[in-house]
Parts: sequence; C-alpha cells; structure tokens
Amino acid sequence: MRHRTLTPPDWLVRSLKPQPAPIPWAAVTRAAIGMSLPLAIGTAAGKPTYGALAAMGALSGVIGDTADAYRMRILNIAVPQLFGALGVTLGALVFGHGWTAVAAVTLVALISGMMSTIGAVASVSGLLLLLNCVIGAGLPLPGAWWLAPALMTGGGLLVLALALLAWPLRSGVPERAAVAATYRDAAALLDAAGTGDGDDEAYDKARAAVTASLNQAYDLVLARRTRDHGRSPDLVRLIAELNAVTPVVEAAPVAHRYGEKLPPELPAAMRELAKAVERGERGERGERGERGERGERGERGERGEPGGGHHSGSGYGDLGLPEELPEPHGAAARAVHHALKHAADTLADPDPLTVVHAEDRLGRPAALRVRARRATRNVILSGASWRYGLRLALCIGIAQALVSLIDVPRSYWVALTITFVLKPDFGSVFSRAVLRALGTAVGLVVAAAVLSAVERGWWDVPVVLVLATLIPALTPRGYGYQTAAITPVILLLSDVLNHQGFGLVVPRLVDSLIGCGIALVAGYLLWPESWHTRIGDRLADAVSDTARYVECAFGPGSDATAPAARARMRRRLYRDLSDIRTEFQRALTEPPPTGARAAAWWPLVVAVERIVDATTAARVRVRHGAESPGAGEVAEVSRQLRELAEGLREVEVLVPVPVEFTGSSKDSVLDPLRQEVGAARAVASPRA
Repeated sequence: MRHRTLTPPDWLVRSLKPQPAPIPWAAVTRAAIGMSLPLAIGTAAGKPTYGALAAMGALSGVIGDTADAYRMRILNIAVPQLFGALGVTLGALVFGHGWTAVAAVTLVALISGMMSTIGAVASVSGLLLLLNCVIGAGLPLPGAWWLAPALMTGGGLLVLALALLAWPLRSGVPERAAVAATYRDAAALLDAAGTGDGDDEAYDKARAAVTASLNQAYDLVLARRTRDHGRSPDLVRLIAELNAVTPVVEAAPVAHRYGEKLPPELPAAMRELAKAVERGERGERGERGERGERGERGERGERGEPGGGHHSGSGYGDLGLPEELPEPHGAAARAVHHALKHAADTLADPDPLTVVHAEDRLGRPAALRVRARRATRNVILSGASWRYGLRLALCIGIAQALVSLIDVPRSYWVALTITFVLKPDFGSVFSRAVLRALGTAVGLVVAAAVLSAVERGWWDVPVVLVLATLIPALTPRGYGYQTAAITPVILLLSDVLNHQGFGLVVPRLVDSLIGCGIALVAGYLLWPESWHTRIGDRLADAVSDTARYVECAFGPGSDATAPAARARMRRRLYRDLSDIRTEFQRALTEPPPTGARAAAWWPLVVAVERIVDATTAARVRVRHGAESPGAGEVAEVSRQLRELAEGLREVEVLVPVPVEFTGSSKDSVLDPLRQEVGAARAVASPRA
C-alpha cells in the first residue's frame, strides 16, 4: 500500500516562507520604549487604562515607522495619527447607537478603502482611520470624548519623537545612504553586464536591484525636494548625484546586449564614487577649470550627452578615482566611461546648481496642495478606487450588522480582522486570510501564556516591552509573522481596559475566524476580479508605454525631444516593470488556478523587460555615433508593440504567435529590439 505524504500546497509554502531582512534595531528600540513608557506612566499614576490607550496609539506609530529619511518619518507617522484620532472620535460618538453605528462605520470603511488606493501614506492613514473607528465604536473608552483620541495620538507622537531624536546629528544621512546604495547597485549591474558570458539571470537580478534602489532613492530625495529645492545645497547636490547615475544605468544594456566585456576598473570606479557620496565628499577645482567645465557641461546637457572627457584639475583623485580610467574600446565601454566621468564631474563640482540646471531630468514635484487636489480628483473618478472602497464597506457592514444581531462579546475584533485582511497593498486577499488565521492562532498561544501567568499591574510593563520588540523585528518577514507579533500585544492592552483575563483568548480566535470568513466570501469570492491576476493589464500598459518610448527615442523629431522627457519616460517604464514584478509575486500566493496562471506570465514579464533594455541600448548607440533607424522601421516596431498590448488586454491564457518583421536589416541599430519584440510575441501572445 502506498502512503502519500501530506504536504502543504505550494502557494501556502511561498506565503509562509520568511522573507530575508535584517533586524531594524533602531525601530526595535523605539517600539520597546514607545509602547512600554506610556503604560508605565499610566500605571504609576494609578490610571493604567490611560496608559493602555496611549500604548495603542504607540502601536499605530510603530506600524507606520518604516521610513529611513526623517522627513518621511513625519509623514508616515504623524499624518496617519491625525486620521486615527478622527477615527476614534467618530467611533466613540456612535458607540452604543445600534444601527447608526453600523451605518457610520460602514461609511468610514468606504472612505478608508478609497483613501488606501492613493499611496503609501494615505494607505496607512486609511487603515488607522478605520481601525480606530472600529475600536471607538466597539469598546467603552474611559474619560471624556476627547481623552481617548488625545491619548492615542500622544502615544503615536511619542514614537515619532523617538524616531526624530537623531535628526539634528544625522540630517541627510539616510538620503545620502540611499543614493550611495544606488551607485553600488549600478556597479554590480556593470559587473553583471560586462561579463560577456550571457548570464541573463545574474543581469536580471542586478537590474531589478538597481531599479529598486533608484525608486527608493528618488522617493526619499524628491520627498525632501518638495519643500527644500533651491535653498539647500546638500539637497541640490543629492539630486544632481542621483541624476548622474542614470547614464551609467543606460549604458549597461549595451554591454549586456553585445557581450562587451567591460574593464574591471569601471565598476570599481563606480564603487569609489559610492563611497564619496556616502561620506558627502567632493573634489576641489581651480577657478578657471571650474568655469570652463560648467560651460561645457551646460552645452552637453542641452545636447543630451551624459558627460565628456577628462579635464585637468578635476579632483577625481580626491574622490578616490584613478586620475585616468582605461581608454574605452567599444560602444558600451565608451558610454560607461563618459557616464562615469560625468558622475565624477557632478561629485567634484563645488556648485551643483550648474549640473542640476543642465541635467535636471525629473523636474520639481508639484506643491503639496496641488498633489493633494490631484489625488483627490483621481480617487473620486477612479473605478478601481470605488470598487475597493465598496468591497471593504460591504465586508465591514456585514460584520457590524452581524455582531449587532448576534451577541458576540467584544465584537470589534471581527471588523479589525477584515480591515487587515482586505488591505489592498498587503498582498493576496486569500493568502492574507489564511495567514491572518494562522498568525492569530500563534499569537493567541503566546497571549494565553502571558494572561494566565502574569498578574495585571507593573508586570504588564516589562511584558509589553519584550513583546513590542517583536513587531518591527518580525514585520519584514511576512504578514503572518506580523500578525503573530501584534496579536498578543493588542490582547494584553485590551485586557488592561476590559479585565477579562484568559477569557479573551477563545473569543478572539472565534472573532478572527468569522472576520476571515466574511473577507473571503464577501471580499473575495463575490468579486470575480479577485480570481484573476492583474499582470496582463499592467504588462499591456507597459508595452504601450514602450511603444511611445520607441517613438520618442527614434521617431520623427526625436533629436529635438528633450533628454529630460526621455529620461522621465524611461524611469516610469522601469518603475512600472518593478511594480509588475511585485504584482507577480503577489499573484503566486493565490491558490490554483490563479497562481498557476500567473506563473505562465513570467516569460512575458522578462521579455518586456528585455524589450525596454534593447530600446535603451539602441538609444545609447545612436547617441555615441551609430546611424539612426529609418522612420518605417520605427513605425513597424511601434505597431508590433501596440498590437501585443491590445492582445494582452483581451485574454488571460497565452499561446505562442510567431511574427516576422518586413524589411529587416542586420546592420540596423533596432535589429536587437526587433528580435526582442519577436521573441516576446513568440513566447507568449494572445491567440488571434
């Protein structure tokens, strides 16, 4: 008789596998102090319930404490605290009002869901708005109506104050570290591209890493730039240094495409520049050389060239670079050589304003009020925003109505579970529901041990101190691990408010299972779009944008197109492809058949990335002397890309559809691009 081994499904194994991440010790310390200190003060003052409320607010601050840059910490922690205070106020006002409370919480859920589609800060703000509203509507809070919001906001602001302690001493350090990390990842990309052995896997990993670094660095630097641009020399220098790495990243596809081995001195020089960026160093120039190079650089910027030759008195040696890099041979080496010299020019220039004015590729972000107005308009007019808001409101409404009709003790936990499970940027709804149940079960085991063995009072303080350290330590590992860490903390603080002791454990597990069930049925199964991946639509958009990029780079009037416009299009393309990779990873955690269908899209994801690389490589070759392609050739490539994009929007199951180009020329700079487009349509295209 054959025995079959019982093994969990692949999608669950992928969801449970802990993500590799270093322990954020600073965040661990802030969590321990920020959550235990309010509880200690409340206990010492004879008001432990007040301390528990402040510790709950600190928990919200710990969840939002994810940014490296200090200004981003203000946004990530302070702004959500304001919405959290509004949520608990609204919830407290409708506490005990029956169906009025149900309607009010459901309306807040609709607004919260729509807010969550705007961006990261708005997502956390919407989360706290709904979470605190549910708590206020489900728990009798002590004191006047304003006391609970004040205490919870104060706890969150304590975490923010701890996060900003080192700002006067380390202002700008996270941004410099992010830019330096981008330089190091660019050096690794040059290593992978310059091997000449066609190792696509190593190159793809290096390209994904440098894209992620560029995304993070631009997010941090541009967040500061919205208010400081034009007034902070250090900020202007960071912008110039970050823009200067773009030509290096552009040149890498040329080396990889044509198997051109780069001299090892080039990536080594890039790493030396990274060290200089991280230390905030710059070289010194003589007055005459400085003026001359500014003028030449300004002319190069108008022509869209990345850099020039070596100049006397450049200060490269001061930055740790060799005074003379090897003479380049081949288009890729020349492009990298020029780009490195341009980056070194930028670092060595005592006045980076000259570089920014010539090479300001991304432009200054709009004012905060303009972006807020634009985001609000987009959310109101977005069908996806309304669909998600209605899904969340439906589930919360069902939960609130259920606990109003059926006597469920401490029923707020049902709605809390739904809120966490249905977060749009936390991953798959199905896998989150499963992980939420598993994480809650593990957390309840810990909570049961604590509640049964520890007496209420001063012992709560060291217990919360220890448990709080687990939240930032386990959150990067995955959603299930975060749930397991948060559950015992919330239960312990709830017991300080309710004094139910061990009796909290079983009802919380039942509430979590009810919430997961509602989320799965009303938030997942009833919405057919949940069963399908969004990879096809996202890829179709990327392919359409690639067609526009080809026309912008090689079509009529391409020579007159501003280099900044091409740079913005290319950055947007690579950022979108990075988001598609994230969406692909999310889809793999879905149960069959969705996960299996998502896996079938992977060859096309890689093919589209190679198309963008080939386009970039062709543009670099033209910039360094290759003949521009003809208008007919550009039009044919663009047409094939648009046909592929249109087809991807129509189907989910892909089959090969071979395609041949007419009038192809092996000597054309677009020949590699044509090959990649043909490969993409042959590997995976919709059936005609």
